[in-house]
Amino acid sequence: MGFTVEQDCPQCGAPIDIDETDRVMRCPYCDVRHFLFAPTYFRFMLPHKTTVDQEIIYSPYLRFKGNVYYCQGWTVGHRVVDITHVGLHFPGIPVSLGLRPQAMKMRFVDSSTPGSFLRFTLKASEIVTRAGDLSSATGAGKLLHRAYIGETLSLIYLPLFIKGDRLFDGVLNRPLSNIPEGEDILTASTVKNPRWKISFLPTLCPRCGWNLEGERDSMVLTCSNCETAWEASKGRFIPVKFLTVPGQGPNTVYLPFWRTGARAKGVEINSFADFIRLTNQPRVVGKEWENEDMYFWAPAFKIRPRIFLNLSRQMTLSQKRFAKEEMIPKKDLYPVTLPSAEAAQAMKLTLAMSTINKKDVFPALPRITFEVKDSTLVYLPFTDTGYEIIQQHMQTSINKNTLEFGRKL
Repeated sequence: MGFTVEQDCPQCGAPIDIDETDRVMRCPYCDVRHFLFAPTYFRFMLPHKTTVDQEIIYSPYLRFKGNVYYCQGWTVGHRVVDITHVGLHFPGIPVSLGLRPQAMKMRFVDSSTPGSFLRFTLKASEIVTRAGDLSSATGAGKLLHRAYIGETLSLIYLPLFIKGDRLFDGVLNRPLSNIPEGEDILTASTVKNPRWKISFLPTLCPRCGWNLEGERDSMVLTCSNCETAWEASKGRFIPVKFLTVPGQGPNTVYLPFWRTGARAKGVEINSFADFIRLTNQPRVVGKEWENEDMYFWAPAFKIRPRIFLNLSRQMTLSQKRFAKEEMIPKKDLYPVTLPSAEAAQAMKLTLAMSTINKKDVFPALPRITFEVKDSTLVYLPFTDTGYEIIQQHMQTSINKNTLEFGRKL
């Protein structure tokens, strides 16, 4: 389940409710749009209801929501994981926030938020790895590879306060634990006036100044005026390479895919011919494939893990030579909700899924790495039949309900 965040419009100050996965914020009052960007984590805080004059102390919780993929034994598995876990060792503080993030409206934390913040002392990677261990614990065989794709990683802060010698939950106004006499264990581990900030980037094209287009959960915005695409990085918009395969028919919709050019280390994959031989495909290797660069394909949108893997495998094995143009479709553009960096993490999974004889490749998975040479966003045409959409060249079908579900992951 996702949660709701209340944020004041940077332009007119009106309150706006946004979802956890939203990146484009539109004010319904002044109609100004901003792209939300944070250099590390998005940080949220639960509202406190205390009326006492004591200082509020915030305890950090790591929020992880996403898909965990793993290669274990001779299989490729996956699971959707949704956890919140306390970010420090402190007796009496709840290990998890339960359903409170979904039941209450939160707000962003920034440098102007009053109060003190307990330091996040646990390693985020260890918490996420522990969640991944739970997802693959039931599998048989040695764990050879794990990847986190389409994840949302953020920090949620629980308000606390001290009254007398007791620590209280600031949301429920209930005591949590006693503080040993003479110990000032909270003050030593708190941060005041942190320099955390969230940036609100105007959704204007850096090249021509036109309004950038995209939906609430879009990670890539497009400009229909100068035919460009942009993603946020280091507090600014940077250009994205893109291509479009023109479609036919009035019911055409365009779905985005990442095409990642890469070279493998640990096994020999320098061309598409190498990939076909390594995965032992029942196909005759064409001479032209020997000089054809290897490209891994992956959906640029969140979708159920099984379908994500199947689409990545089908597109990569096909390497179909689409007639592509450097243009942005004028309408019916499905949003990019998965950044290119996460699509690149799927390359080893695609290799594993494509391999016919698992024993030839799976033992090598731990040592295989990929050198990314380039990444291009490719819009492919699908025909909307009402219940499903069908790729016009490969006849691959996707249930429309599955697409809708993917936007909630």
